[in-house]
Amino acid sequence: MLSALARPAGAALRRSFSTSAQNNAKVAVLGASGGIGQPLALLLKNSPLVSRLTLYDIAHTPGVAADLSHIETRATVKGYLGPEQLPDCLKGCDVVVIPAGVPRKPGMTRDDLFNTNASIVATLTAACAQHCPEAMICVISNPGLDPARVNVPVIGGHAGKTIIPLISQCTPKVDLPQDQLTAVTGRIQEAGTEVVKAKAGAGSATLSMAYAGARFVFSLVDAMNGKEGVVECSFVKSQEADCAYFSTPLLLGKKGIEKNLGIGKISPFEEKMIAEAIPELKASIKKGEEFVKNMK
Repeated sequence: MLSALARPAGAALRRSFSTSAQNNAKVAVLGASGGIGQPLALLLKNSPLVSRLTLYDIAHTPGVAADLSHIETRATVKGYLGPEQLPDCLKGCDVVVIPAGVPRKPGMTRDDLFNTNASIVATLTAACAQHCPEAMICVISNPGLDPARVNVPVIGGHAGKTIIPLISQCTPKVDLPQDQLTAVTGRIQEAGTEVVKAKAGAGSATLSMAYAGARFVFSLVDAMNGKEGVVECSFVKSQEADCAYFSTPLLLGKKGIEKNLGIGKISPFEEKMIAEAIPELKASIKKGEEFVKNMK
């Protein structure tokens, strides 16, 4: 899932990579040498929406940029290496995507990585506030029909039972018996863990997350260019549930979040899932807020 979209702050996703009249987005990827960052940068380099792509990491970005530069698309690409080059990477950016962090390994929970990854994201977002304060920031965090035509809002949080797929709002509409509904919901909630186990220690869900991040950036740039009706789910400051932050569908616009569309009508099964998720979400939010308060 992508979390916290705002100015600045970060993201969720869309189906079509459409173009618009103003295809000149300047996009930075922070953590561009990692398992998500590299394929994400590839997808962004391939988009006509992007005119400049800057890549930052603590290692290997010049090589990644050199590799991508051979792709014959319009976006210019340049790699930046280490904290001293971060300001130049960020200057003039319209959108910043942050997939940076340490990947999860078998047996590890997302909570095990919190302090390390929170510190990385905090440092990068502070740099964004200083060097590209007007940019949109997208922070990537761990979420029988034609899949391209199916849309299921996923609300709540980004881990375990806080991931709440609203299958009652699925389009096209589906009517599953309770046993299938429970099974599908559980698989959606544990999708990331399923990939970690399948890769047997060799990585996590990097390719699908890169695609998700790219898809969100394209939706965001479309909205910033004036396209109407762009809706994505994202984890943001909210009054939609008994939590300070909650993921819901958002209408995106030229300045980021135009309107929080809220939870909408849901089933009793989904109401129960939300109630069960709230304590865990509150604990995660409190941990994050305390981390920020204690930052030196």
